[in-house]
Amino acid sequence: MSKIKVGVIGLGSISEMHIQGYLKSQDAELIAVTDMNESRAKQKAEALNIDLYYTDYRKMLENKEIDAVSICTWNNSHAEIAIAALEAGKHVLIEKPLCKTVEEALAIEEAAKKHPEQILQIGYVRRFGTNTQVLKRFIDNGDLGEIYYAKASCLRVLGNPGGWFADKERSGGGPLIDLGVHVIDLCWYLMGKPKVQSVSGNAYNKLGNRSNIEYKSFYKAADYDSKQNTVEDMANALIRFENGASLFVDVSFTLHADKEEVRVSLHGDKGGADIEPSLQIFTEKNNIMLNSTPQIDHLTFDFNNGFQSEIDHFVASAQGKEKSISPVEDGVEMMKILTGVYKSSEKQAEIRFD
Repeated sequence: MSKIKVGVIGLGSISEMHIQGYLKSQDAELIAVTDMNESRAKQKAEALNIDLYYTDYRKMLENKEIDAVSICTWNNSHAEIAIAALEAGKHVLIEKPLCKTVEEALAIEEAAKKHPEQILQIGYVRRFGTNTQVLKRFIDNGDLGEIYYAKASCLRVLGNPGGWFADKERSGGGPLIDLGVHVIDLCWYLMGKPKVQSVSGNAYNKLGNRSNIEYKSFYKAADYDSKQNTVEDMANALIRFENGASLFVDVSFTLHADKEEVRVSLHGDKGGADIEPSLQIFTEKNNIMLNSTPQIDHLTFDFNNGFQSEIDHFVASAQGKEKSISPVEDGVEMMKILTGVYKSSEKQAEIRFD
């Protein structure tokens, strides 16, 4: 089977994970890059020793040689580019979040339905972690029983990247839509993707980007500007599902707390599990409570391996070898949850879905 020829749209920091994934794939060939900054596009093409670079993604999509694209642009452009790519006959891997609004998500879903021969995969990379896949095997085999509660935290004490991440118009929000999407989706995926029933949430703007802090470094976006910040500091939510299960989540870019922390747990009627900070499974046998630690290479999420697995899965799906585990329908449900939290915070009331 011939290699999938790929173009990457948007050359911000996350694009490097996609680029390296395609370069290491035996079934993909990276042949083009696009960025509205011509200098950056040209430099990246030269560094990768490829001939094609563009400043307009539409020009890239006109190239019949390209089979698939990765969309690594600002969140507010995801829907427009994804729909155009599908209409141009390209397979699409789109970075999380799917888009900014439920309306945009539904439009992408409609475009995907009109072009069923194309794959549209969402970059929920934590689904591809070794710890996730191992725990899912236990769950699918009934070891945890019915999962009725999950809890997810992704807390930074200082970590507002600034730039477009801190610009609500481009990003759609702060830590909830940037970090929360990962841990919410991780829980939701392992819970069996139950349909959301209601959301009660809070988003707080109390600390700003804390650019006054000294002697503590943190990741900054390429367009970091300490004067710009229109997103929340932190958010929390209680999410209820139609099957009776619930999920509690809290996330932050900045918070007065002891340390950065990622902690994710799931609880069923036969057992429970921590998946972060490291995979452990809790159950009982012979009237004794047991804690089990699987002997695997990665008990916590491994960023590089996770992205490589995601890219490999996308390429295999585009070749028809596999069925994507992160389809557009999942993105629609996730956007209902994320936007529901923001709406609940604004209204100071629970948001229910029909």
